[in-house]
Amino acid sequence: MNMDDRIIRFGVIGTSEITQVFLKGAKLVEKFKLAAVYSRKEETAREFADKYGVKTIFTSLEEMAKSDEIDAVYIASPNSFHAKQAIIFMKNRKHVLCEKAFASNIKEVEEMIKVAKENNVVLMEAMRTTLTPNFKIVMENIYKLGKIRRYFSSFCKYSSRYDKYREGVVLNAFKRELSNGALMDIGVYTIYPMITLFGEPKEIKATSYMLESGVDGEGSVIFKYDEIEGTVIYSKISNSYLPTEIQGEEGTMIIDKINEVNSVKIVYKDGNIEELSTKQEEDSMCYEIDEFVNLIINNKKESNINSLENSKIVMKIMDNVRSQIGLEFIADKN
Repeated sequence: MNMDDRIIRFGVIGTSEITQVFLKGAKLVEKFKLAAVYSRKEETAREFADKYGVKTIFTSLEEMAKSDEIDAVYIASPNSFHAKQAIIFMKNRKHVLCEKAFASNIKEVEEMIKVAKENNVVLMEAMRTTLTPNFKIVMENIYKLGKIRRYFSSFCKYSSRYDKYREGVVLNAFKRELSNGALMDIGVYTIYPMITLFGEPKEIKATSYMLESGVDGEGSVIFKYDEIEGTVIYSKISNSYLPTEIQGEEGTMIIDKINEVNSVKIVYKDGNIEELSTKQEEDSMCYEIDEFVNLIINNKKESNINSLENSKIVMKIMDNVRSQIGLEFIADKN
């Protein structure tokens, strides 16, 4: 088969809302094909597969990983399962696109990367924002700000599941055993772009509000670089409407929402405003899928932007944050 004609056949793990959002984006990627669905329950798998016109379902990860009906898998299970599931598939020579947070801790991430390299497969973290056209505009225009002095990012979104939590029902989003909480589910959106732009910070200071379930409900982190200070705030128990700012000596870049990056502009120190945004697809997960699919087709092992090194640095930072706020996962003991 001509490489240009190659279609990448995907299996999906997880039948929640994020997988449905993923598949909406996938419709815009012509070399993507949904070929199989996994769920622990056959009834759930069949119902989801029927919705998307897919015949093949699995209730066994091992059988799915060995199947010759898929080339790659998208993992959207709870964070605590990411590493184990990714490794099962990569050992069976399947490429893996894994939702953020990439894993529970740096030990798991390093093992995932090791297995990916041993089996010559593509492994990529599904951080969608850094692969959008508007984030590329951020990277291409950041030089206009002159010497960068500050990165500030806010992503605070009141979780619909927090209402249940307040009633005494602890859903997955607030379960420590699933490696969840505000940092892992929301905070990562503020940290990953900073690492993509500026690399690893020299030191960090973190604080948070801990919930009785054992995970963080909200938090903030200060990052120290040689000449830049980074500050991020994140929450699953309150809302914020603040934009993200990259402040330089010549101007400030303003990004509307760090989890979407729909609007980008520079306000220069003389007051002039330069609008930089371009129109991008509403179903913006298409960009990460396109990146991943093209890596496979072009026989490349990792993304230049959503690189394995970036994923390692982000997880290392999140481990450090958790250490400072006293958030330990069950997975840390393995």
